[in-house]
Amino acid sequence: MTAEKTPVPASGNGGLSVPETVRVRLDVAYDGGPFSGWAVQPGLRTVQGALEGALALILRRQIRVVVAGRTDAGVHARGQVVHVDLSTDEWEALPRRSDAGPEDVLARRLRGALSRVLGEETGALEVRGVVVPPAGFDARFSALWRRYSYRIADRPEHWDPTLRGITLWHKAPLDVGRMNGAAAQLLGLQDFLAFCKPREGSTTVRELQEFALERTHEGVVVVHVKADAFCHNMVRALVGSALRVGEGLERPEWLHERMLARVRDAKTRLAPAHPLVLEEVGYPATAEELAARAEQTRALRDPA
Repeated sequence: MTAEKTPVPASGNGGLSVPETVRVRLDVAYDGGPFSGWAVQPGLRTVQGALEGALALILRRQIRVVVAGRTDAGVHARGQVVHVDLSTDEWEALPRRSDAGPEDVLARRLRGALSRVLGEETGALEVRGVVVPPAGFDARFSALWRRYSYRIADRPEHWDPTLRGITLWHKAPLDVGRMNGAAAQLLGLQDFLAFCKPREGSTTVRELQEFALERTHEGVVVVHVKADAFCHNMVRALVGSALRVGEGLERPEWLHERMLARVRDAKTRLAPAHPLVLEEVGYPATAEELAARAEQTRALRDPA
């Protein structure tokens, strides 16, 4: 795809021209175990910090990426999406003497730079794709939905040590039918304050598009959760509450009642982070839809 060049307004610089930029989409996967979450934190290894560190090695300047959705410490991703804005000169200089395009060159150089940044944790963070998206793309604000999975083994015979890093070993058997009955009552546009850690100035209203559980042929329970966006801790709180229903500690109606009451108390427990995986982020297909979605979302969400 031809790089979309975005002129930057020249206000406040004495009329000097400002370099055009190229927005680049990076599709990212990571093992959340070695990281203290997504967002940069002083003195801690984070996914954002490692990715920006690798980009800085390549571009020789500080750089910031925008992510589709921040993940907590220990949470994994197969389908995370970020964007980064490079100057046109930086983008066009990437191939050097190579016959490969800037996308392929940046992907290859990022693998090497991430190895330098991560050291013994090399492989915990991978950039799986580099593309120039259609005009109007914003990794965060253009997203239509995010989809997570959560894996639970509720019987000792299914406690597989090779998968314990991505599986909750639950000590009580679960009734998946009861859990699905409870989950179905939460679908739609709702205020999920009871299942969120609210951020100051941010809304807790979300559209929950999917919340369903299945027992696989292996006997393991997999939770599927999809929404337009998630507030802080929302998926883990939903799963933690559903576990109480699955054990028979609460009625299936309990989740819906808590949501309507907007209750947060000692029973609001977070399921452990390590089985949670960001599987996919969905976007509109055209530039016009991407830009319209971004504008609409910005009007509803805080810009932080």
